[in-house]
Amino acid sequence: MSPNPLKPCNGFTLAELLIALAILGVVATFTIPKIITANTNSQYNASAKEVAATLSAAYQNYMDQNGMSASTSVGSITPYINYISVDSTSTIDLWQTGTTRTCNGFYTCLKLHNGGTLLYANTETFTGTNTTNAVYFLFDPDGQVTDGTTNGPGKSVEFWLYVNGSLKTAGTALPNTVFGGGTFATPDPTRDPPYFAW
Repeated sequence: MSPNPLKPCNGFTLAELLIALAILGVVATFTIPKIITANTNSQYNASAKEVAATLSAAYQNYMDQNGMSASTSVGSITPYINYISVDSTSTIDLWQTGTTRTCNGFYTCLKLHNGGTLLYANTETFTGTNTTNAVYFLFDPDGQVTDGTTNGPGKSVEFWLYVNGSLKTAGTALPNTVFGGGTFATPDPTRDPPYFAW
């Protein structure tokens, strides 16, 4: 028996299809950027944790071979870090609430295998052997200025490496941390980028 040609077929009208597509477009507009941001933040966090482990291992290797003194410099530790090249001209993002910093004769930048840049002050030393003596590094996960604002994406993690080998961020630093440039009196969680978590 053939279908009745006078009976309407079940299906979607063009208007219904257009409405469904419009709804999907609105949902995608709000969802896709959040997924991309979450994925990027996850990559940045993983890269920063990798760098934290690298810094700890480099310091331990240095200590095993050379011992520790108040005059131990950041430059003494960096030969134990695996990096691609030294950069003396690029500009990177500072920590959260900061703007930018340029690699130059005072600040050396190491281009890392994970795409990030590790910055340190060439003359920085521990200046002592107390548990609060430290040196600092800045790790920019994308290795470039993302947007130059004080709270934009891709801000650097500020790592503090202490005499005893412990590693902290600006938000978890020990009170009255002593470094070559003075004293970092209190931890400052506002300087830690939102993507980073131990």
